[in-house]
Amino acid sequence: MSASSPFSAGALRGRIGHDARSGYYPVPHRYRLHLTLACPHCLQIAVTHSLLGLDDILPVTLLPALPDDGDDGYLALRPLYEATSHQHPGPAAAPVLSDDWSGRIVSTDPAEILLDLAGRFPGPDLHPRGAGPAIAAVRQLCELSINTPAQRAGQADATPAERAGALEVLLDGLAAIERRLDFQPYLLGEELTLADVELWVTLVRLDTVHRWHLDAAAVQDIAGHSQVWAYAGRLAGHPAFGRHLDLDGIARRHHRRCLGQEAAGAAIQIVDWAEHAQRRVYSG
Repeated sequence: MSASSPFSAGALRGRIGHDARSGYYPVPHRYRLHLTLACPHCLQIAVTHSLLGLDDILPVTLLPALPDDGDDGYLALRPLYEATSHQHPGPAAAPVLSDDWSGRIVSTDPAEILLDLAGRFPGPDLHPRGAGPAIAAVRQLCELSINTPAQRAGQADATPAERAGALEVLLDGLAAIERRLDFQPYLLGEELTLADVELWVTLVRLDTVHRWHLDAAAVQDIAGHSQVWAYAGRLAGHPAFGRHLDLDGIARRHHRRCLGQEAAGAAIQIVDWAEHAQRRVYSG
């Protein structure tokens, strides 16, 4: 199992276009994203950036899968952190949204970076008016009903009853998503939203990281939610999603940080992510 996220404390949380006093206006060619595609937070931001078509107005600097400055930090980001927050606690971690005009960091908060990309720059409406509570509910479902129980179900120090209970929560979460996808192509209806980006990255992580610590029967039960995994594969064929899949980087980052033991489920791949991403066959 992986160590905890570095974003629980010490995040830098400037916002674009929310406070005139900050000076962070939503103008082209001013901001830059610093991302590592092996990180789930960064992968969400990269997919959103591509869905919005921001390549020409908001460049992305890609960082290696493995940090080179402590457990989560990057030497390339250290000057930005030092310019923004003297003696900043914690590592110089990605994601980072920086301001090229000042050489300082605007934000390291993944959720707020996503909201500012979707709400302050041109492109498809990934955060429709009134959809905020529904998108937040999906984020909570992904964390509490997929990520957290998947991690607990694979922990070697958990009791059999704890692992079984966690797996039940996980399967219930997948079943809830399956019911939604039975009658609509995306989580909130007929159009892609940030909710789909959140879920897709969660499913990628479930199959490429958490699966390594689950037993074979658990993985078979997880794979039995056919609508969920067909949806995941379909989105992997979308250029904005599949082009950012760094499966090797995800594996290397996981195995470097992993604190758990490999189980039989590691041998049962649920989705052939590479095939979907390479084919780039997508029907919306």
